[in-house]
Amino acid sequence: MNRVIHILLILSALTLVPLGCSSDHENHPDSTAQESGPVKYTCPMHPSVIRDKPGACPVCGMSLVKMSIQKEMTKQEQEEFERVALSPTKQVLANVATTDIRRMRLAREIESVGKIDYAEPLFVHISTRFPGRLEKLHLNYTGQRVNIGDPVADVYSPEAISAQREYLLTFETLRQTQSGDGEDSPASFSRLEDARQKLLLWGFTREQIEALEKTRSVQTVVTIYSPVRGTVLKKNVDPQHYAAAGEDLYDIADLSTVWLYLDVYDQDLQGLKIGQSVEAKATAFPGEVFVGTIAFINPTLDPSTRTTRVRAVLPNTAGRLKPEMFVEASIKVPLPEALVVPSSAVLQTGKRTVVWVEKQSGVYEARTVKLGHQSGEYYSVLEGLREGERVVSSGGYLVDSESQLQATTGSHQHQ
Repeated sequence: MNRVIHILLILSALTLVPLGCSSDHENHPDSTAQESGPVKYTCPMHPSVIRDKPGACPVCGMSLVKMSIQKEMTKQEQEEFERVALSPTKQVLANVATTDIRRMRLAREIESVGKIDYAEPLFVHISTRFPGRLEKLHLNYTGQRVNIGDPVADVYSPEAISAQREYLLTFETLRQTQSGDGEDSPASFSRLEDARQKLLLWGFTREQIEALEKTRSVQTVVTIYSPVRGTVLKKNVDPQHYAAAGEDLYDIADLSTVWLYLDVYDQDLQGLKIGQSVEAKATAFPGEVFVGTIAFINPTLDPSTRTTRVRAVLPNTAGRLKPEMFVEASIKVPLPEALVVPSSAVLQTGKRTVVWVEKQSGVYEARTVKLGHQSGEYYSVLEGLREGERVVSSGGYLVDSESQLQATTGSHQHQ
């Protein structure tokens, strides 16, 4: 009898075990079912960073870890997730500081490498205007400085001698006519003026012509004088060389003003205008800034480099900027007035650009924003913020981390 009762008890226990297991299954869904959603990866320190595949956190560089998305957050849950409350103590520990959103005029900065060159209007070729032998050169090396009126070369020229004699003959004829009883002939004056113009066109100075009239003596060697001041960039001839009419003797440029050539990429051309300021720095003069002005923007684009040539004019009275010298240049292009936000307030969290907005004392809300140009410590704001709102400009990442912690513990708005 006892044996029968014992067998019945065992059978009853075996019957109840599946029921218990079934009940437990119903109350506690299988963990595999929970994790059947799409697999995502996140950063332990910055949970707002979520990716579809493994990798590194764009904020701190830590390896992303696997997470599972259980369900889509409701609108209320999303609002709670994007809002955080900090006690005064936590605000101090996080070094939280806020800044007003306001309107400012920013400047977009264009940076380029440029090259110094001589200013073309201040460049001249010194040449002979009549053929002759170069008896003497007064400028003997490149880099030599020359002023207006300095002698350049002494030239022996039969053609120049003949022109002087022609002028003297006409001059003497007119003088004798004036000293006699005859009337001055208009033709005589015309011939004298023609002879004078010929000498002037050949490079004779008015002082040389006056000396010819006074001395009545022809110069067998004619001196050529510099019409400009500047620096000899190139010496093209040697003494005793027989120069043809129009042959270049020297290339001279006034380097008190120089040109700066820049190549600007096509995406940077917006807002670039003639008259804007350019700042140039040369490695030869550390800490010194040379300021110039844009004078020309090439209307065409180089198809191979996608750049446009820009030319600026730089004062160079000390002569320290040399042709062919490379410099680092920057141009600040003024932008229209816009709402601005400090760059320290902007958090890049993967697909979103976020700014924490102070809703009330100690309460902050994550706001997705659309940014424009960056200038120095500010971004222009295209969407997402209003003038007068206050944003977290210091401690934003710590506020963001606190938001993630409060989201996991369900303690939003209760700090």
